[in-house]
Amino acid sequence: MQRFSNDDLGRILRDCAGEADAPAWDEDVLDTAFTDLGYDSIAILETTSRIQQEFGIRVEDEAVADLDTPRAFLEHVNDVSAAHSE
Repeated sequence: MQRFSNDDLGRILRDCAGEADAPAWDEDVLDTAFTDLGYDSIAILETTSRIQQEFGIRVEDEAVADLDTPRAFLEHVNDVSAAHSE
């Protein structure tokens, strides 16, 4: 099973926020709050929709409110993916 990566998250977030030309997304942002990175809840919800479309991983809308950093988001997405592949 391929893990959903930090690069995947950065690419999709930039796409959803209309920032295709934004600087590279790196490991330094993992513990920074999405709001501090300039992403609001709408961008995060759009990101979850794209993740479902591209990767087939469904992140429940209710869970998104608690996923305030890229690290928390990545861990949750990969946990959901692993649980559905068992």
